[in-house]
Amino acid sequence: MSLEFDEQLSLLQKPVREDMTDEQYAVFDKNVETMEKNWGFINNLFKILPLNASQYIGFLNFKTSLFTPDTCWLSNADKEMIGLVVSSTNGCTYCLATHGDMLRGLTGDPEWVDHIAYNYRTARLTPKQRALCDYAYFVTAYPREIDTDQADKLREAGFNDHEILEAAFVAGFFNYTNRWVSTIAPKPNSGHFNHNRQPK
Repeated sequence: MSLEFDEQLSLLQKPVREDMTDEQYAVFDKNVETMEKNWGFINNLFKILPLNASQYIGFLNFKTSLFTPDTCWLSNADKEMIGLVVSSTNGCTYCLATHGDMLRGLTGDPEWVDHIAYNYRTARLTPKQRALCDYAYFVTAYPREIDTDQADKLREAGFNDHEILEAAFVAGFFNYTNRWVSTIAPKPNSGHFNHNRQPK
């Protein structure tokens, strides 16, 4: 399919195809094809953020570096779990809708994912999962109080330093995205709310 920018999906102006190079547009179009194949619909940010095409490609490259299993230390499910805790703490509706969908797809357990999204403390968690969630909540809610305890607690739960650094990157990444996503107020694709709701 061809990516169109014909819908008003945020507080920003719509992207203009003529402002993008063919190479930039090809990147966006390829990602849209993947979403259509895997989900049957498009994450609306892919129709909004090409407004600043080169910055958006930088964002995609960083995100890819954090969510490529072959080169990462934590599982994508653990990272999406961190993302839900951060997004819930920040009250980012769009991120909760899209990343809740992602985590449901990874785990096949929609009820468990809803517990994480509403209040992770009510969810069935392994000690390592709880340590990651506690970390994600603390660094989001109390950034001025971060000290050596956060890394120490993750080590005590069994995480090595590569995993701790990745957890920090991911928690920071979601805090970063929550803030600009909330600022531009994108509309989540309605498909995200019902997608991956059947338990596996």
